[in-house]
Formats: sequence, C-alpha cells, structure tokens
Amino acid sequence: MNKKTLFDVISPIMVGPSSSHTAGAIRLGLMARNIYSKPIKKVYFKLYNSFAQTGFGHGTQKGLFAGILGHSVSDMKIKNIFDLVKDVEYKFEYAEDLSRHPNSVDIEINDDMKISGESVGAGEIKITSINGFSVSISGNYHTILLMYKDKPGMISTVSNIIQSQNINIASLHCDRNEKGGTASMYIALDVQAPDNIVDIISKIDDVYFATQIRKLEV
Repeated sequence: MNKKTLFDVISPIMVGPSSSHTAGAIRLGLMARNIYSKPIKKVYFKLYNSFAQTGFGHGTQKGLFAGILGHSVSDMKIKNIFDLVKDVEYKFEYAEDLSRHPNSVDIEINDDMKISGESVGAGEIKITSINGFSVSISGNYHTILLMYKDKPGMISTVSNIIQSQNINIASLHCDRNEKGGTASMYIALDVQAPDNIVDIISKIDDVYFATQIRKLEV
C-alpha cells in the first residue's frame, strides 16, 4: 500500500497531520495576498515557534507560499509549488519567541508591507498586525481596510460612504501610532461592497491606502 502524504487528501479544509500548519498556512498566505492587493515580486516569511520547528514535516512553507500566490487549500499544485514558480523571490527564516502564538508568521511583501498572523486551529486564522498596527481579521467577513492621517471626522466619513451603499457594518476598529499621526481602520461588512468603494474611500483627503479584503472561501 502506498504511503499517502499530507497533500494527497485535500478537502475544503486540508486533512493531514495538522490543519493549523497546512490549511491555516495557506489561508494566512491568501489573506496577506488579499490585503496587499498588488502584484507580488518578493516575499519574506519569518516563522515562529511550532510553525518554525515542525513546518517542514507539515508543509507549512509550501502552504504559505502557495497562499501568497493565490492558490486555495484544494489546489493540488501546492505540493510542488516551489518547482512551479520561478518569477517570485522568496525567503524563509525561523525564530522562537514565546510572546507569540505557537503558529505565528510575519510576511513581508515587496519590502513595503509587513503582515503578521496566526493559525489558531482547524484551519482558522487571524491577522494580528499590518505595518505595525494592531488588527484582528479572521477572513470570515468582507473587510474594508484603510490607513490615513488621524483627524476628527474620518470614522463618520468612511462609515457614511459604506452605509450609502445600503451595507450593514458588522464591526469597526481603529488604531493609531500617535494623536494626529498615521492611523488604521478596518471595517467588517455583512456583504461584499461594490468594487468602486475603494476608489471612493481613496479619494478622501489624507487617506494613504485603502483596500477591500474579500472573505476567504471555506
């Protein structure tokens, strides 16, 4: 009887020795890709703790790289992903940091965005920071993310744009580095917003970056 590997049995959530290290890794890569929303030419992964120690056996590196390239958990190309992709520069490093979740990763894309996340079990994930700003994005909602100059009225301006599309806001969270400095806002939505909403929000004075993060498929 032939011995099966982790990648031989794939369902909406990957079946294998550890869904945290495999399906979770793919979904973390996919979320980072969705957040960045631009072509990716270079990516640097720093794996922590259990991700770093057992990732080779569970295919964590393959999962992260495949996800950042847009492959889903059911794509059989994942098991050979490093042989298939030659036009994206990549690097992996490994560390132990007991202050971090056991299955943590930092993903730096094209030297201009750093995304940190965790694989929390059963294929579920959480993005914990973007460019140093604290967030808690699970991929279970369509989400609007923006970076902007901290000033009065920004929250109401953005929320009014969303509500003008007859879209209900499930939750809204903000963070800032200092009063009047750079701030972040992420807004979870009950339904996906129209594609042009990012263009509308981007035209608000003092908005530096805006994107719509699509809900991850199961």
